[in-house]
Amino acid sequence: MVKIAMVAGQVNPLLGHGAHAGAAPQGLHVHLAELSSALAGAGHEVVVYTRREDRDGPDRISAPGGYEVVQVPAGPPSPLRPDETASAMGEFGSFLDREWRQRPPDITHAHYWLSGLATQLATRSLGIPTVQTFHSLGTVEHRIREKTAMDASARDRIRLERLIARGATRMIATSSDEVFELARMGLPRTRTTVVPSGVDAAHYSTAAAPDTTRTRKHRLLAAGPLEPGSGFDIAIEALAGIPDTELVIAAHPAPPYLSRRADEQEKSRLVKLARVRGVQGRVRIRRDVGRDEMPGLLLSADAVVSTPWHDPSGMLALQAMSCGRPVIATASGGMLDTVLDDATGLLVPTRSPEAVAAAARRLLSDATTRATFGIAGRDRVLARYTWARVAEDTLRAYERCVPVRRTAHRTARTGVQ
Repeated sequence: MVKIAMVAGQVNPLLGHGAHAGAAPQGLHVHLAELSSALAGAGHEVVVYTRREDRDGPDRISAPGGYEVVQVPAGPPSPLRPDETASAMGEFGSFLDREWRQRPPDITHAHYWLSGLATQLATRSLGIPTVQTFHSLGTVEHRIREKTAMDASARDRIRLERLIARGATRMIATSSDEVFELARMGLPRTRTTVVPSGVDAAHYSTAAAPDTTRTRKHRLLAAGPLEPGSGFDIAIEALAGIPDTELVIAAHPAPPYLSRRADEQEKSRLVKLARVRGVQGRVRIRRDVGRDEMPGLLLSADAVVSTPWHDPSGMLALQAMSCGRPVIATASGGMLDTVLDDATGLLVPTRSPEAVAAAARRLLSDATTRATFGIAGRDRVLARYTWARVAEDTLRAYERCVPVRRTAHRTARTGVQ
């Protein structure tokens, strides 16, 4: 058994399948919850340290997945934006130092760069190995937003990410693309292990009941937060070149620190774009779509479109593949690993409505190809992307830092977990 301390200052696993996404992208909450559950299920002791965001509730919570959640008092007990959370990491690190002097873990695993900062502040005098997963890199976020000038906060983040990467005992990257980015930052490839995100293959399956509200011959589905980086505008522009097809946008709930007004502004922008492109009658935006609704929506679609500016995890593609649906995805980030081009879906250049339209026309005109891609996608998920497999691969990365004694609870490589 390994004693594992997960550090996630911005991510709370108890929000993984909740009504809102907290102070981080929804996928990070899900990732932490599912990985912690799988590791606990494999017989390891897992404690997750997250920043307290409200005044109510106990300091320590036993999660349904068999791990413990510690709500760390650092900063005001309210949801904070990522830039606001940075000022609380010193206090967070001090708490970890006191905690681990009395209750030392065998290994720590920090998620996101701010958590890495707090973790290394605490472990530098304790000699505890640290594993770091960034999930998203400041250099990539700056580049994809095409900003010509870098502000002070972006420069600070990139500088600290380099220091955190060099200070970690081992890095876990979520994609091959991230390994390349880390190498550009000066980190030797030999210190990095690729462990992708996973998907709940039992929840996202072909057995779910499909949504039955289709109004056109074909349906495409896009999903994510209502923000420009989700690339919904690319899908809307592509729709003009895809006849007799509707586009459903499943918008995730916004984190509580954002005003409803930001959602409304993005929705208005998308509605206006649909009107300009002459497809307003074929675009449907569904707000606050939660986890329970997603399998039915995925199964109702002929294909799933994932065209964000950048997606480190490829989570929507994984959910679609798990439900047996072909994917049209931008060739970037985690989707370069997740989607096998011309086998489980079609990869297209970033920000290219024309390429998306061409890919959609090909898939929608060939039911056999759609079915073949769907079967291959489901098989790929069961072989590579169940949370049991992700937990096993994570343990292998831990083994590079500390001995891991395998138990009778050893995770399975395949199967629905």
